[in-house]
Amino acid sequence: PDPLSANACAAFADYVGVDSRFVTAGNGSDELIMLIINTLLNRSDRLLICDPDFSMYRFYADLAEAKLTVIDKGADYSLSTAALTAAVAEYRPKAVMFSNPCSPTGQALTRREVLDCVDGCRDTLWVIDEAYMDFWDEPVVQDAVTRDNLIVLRTCSKAVGLAALRLGFAICGEALTDALRKAKSPANVNALTDAMAAAVLSDKAYLLDARDRIRMATARLYEGLCAAAEASGVIRVLPTKANFVFLETADAEDLQEYLKARSILVRRLGSRLRITACAPEDNERIISAVSAYCAERSDAGREQ
Repeated sequence: PDPLSANACAAFADYVGVDSRFVTAGNGSDELIMLIINTLLNRSDRLLICDPDFSMYRFYADLAEAKLTVIDKGADYSLSTAALTAAVAEYRPKAVMFSNPCSPTGQALTRREVLDCVDGCRDTLWVIDEAYMDFWDEPVVQDAVTRDNLIVLRTCSKAVGLAALRLGFAICGEALTDALRKAKSPANVNALTDAMAAAVLSDKAYLLDARDRIRMATARLYEGLCAAAEASGVIRVLPTKANFVFLETADAEDLQEYLKARSILVRRLGSRLRITACAPEDNERIISAVSAYCAERSDAGREQ
């Protein structure tokens, strides 16, 4: 395989509007997360992450024996620039890593908010995981090539729909790109993945149409679940900038099992559920099932 995965990198670079010289391919963005932590941080260096956020940041930091500082998000799961910059001032981390939009909450910072953090803390490396940015319009991917303290991660596993191919990209300036390319495995992306991803990424019209369809599906799922929440008070639904809806309920495990019994699988994180937008007919099944559950629980509560 081509050590630089030039075909896929060129197609991706054209898709997001950057020069392919600043794009490094990885075996999924997971490999790039591990590569960044192991290459750019020493054991004595501190990494700052948020909670809740993508679980693999903590996993790879622990493997690398990096010092880890975790800041909790607010009750509404939002992430503020004030909290981020205050934490950087207090803990002096070598790097900050977070997903935007957030996995699993769907909350997000605007481009301006992210750049205010990056430019306001220039001695800190900022790693912004934009795995779900196709579903929103506030990327900093083009800004990464002009800054020496910013790395943006992208993946083909979400909007592009190529999760099984295992392909992600790190976009950053020349010095950081050079460091990542020197440290990565010389054959980390196989030739089939390189060729297939290049073919799909080159079809912009198809990808944009798919993205718009997913956005519409997410809007409908969110609307339907909000209606169930308003009618019953059993669940709390958060606004989303991703392709899923994040909700809270007093008994998330019970709702998860209720849906599973109806052949609907959703992810549970403690008292919260993450429900991914599906095809229109499947969305309606989900909305109907959650609404029925909420109605049953609401009726049971009134009887008690």
